[in-house]
Amino acid sequence: MEQQLTAFIYPLILFFVLGVIVPILLAGAADKATSRNDVDTQSAQPAEQSLYDQLGGAAAIDAAVDIFYRRVLSDAYIKVFFEDTDMVRQAQKQKAFLTMVFGGPNNYTGMDMREGHKHLVEKMGLNDSHFEHVLAHLRSTLAELGVGEEKVAEIIAIADSVRDDVLNR
Repeated sequence: MEQQLTAFIYPLILFFVLGVIVPILLAGAADKATSRNDVDTQSAQPAEQSLYDQLGGAAAIDAAVDIFYRRVLSDAYIKVFFEDTDMVRQAQKQKAFLTMVFGGPNNYTGMDMREGHKHLVEKMGLNDSHFEHVLAHLRSTLAELGVGEEKVAEIIAIADSVRDDVLNR
């Protein structure tokens, strides 16, 4: 079941990476390149903060993961995917992964989303309606943490962009 939970989390992480982290990293790299090429270094823009720092660091990551899992585990429709999972350990791994993905100090390696979810689709029937429940819990978690509607919509769109990988289509 731990693999099921791990596999479930990857789509959530991927949308953050593709939609938030990569653009921030690219913008930061562009800013650094511009400042190196500037003759007048006083006019260079300061480097952008990592998403990890923008979100509030470890405390924000901890809160988001805790709230998200609380919501997911209280949902009778999808909690079955987590029945045999050590949730304390899973939450720790998820927090470490998000910290690393968002530009914080930790490192994490994990499975490919498609491979990680394959057994959930084949053996447990993971489908679009389950995915919708996850998106709803993500939306609620972000709202509870005070993320603005525009950013929530952006994050949800990114999360939805990995639906086919998660559902092995």
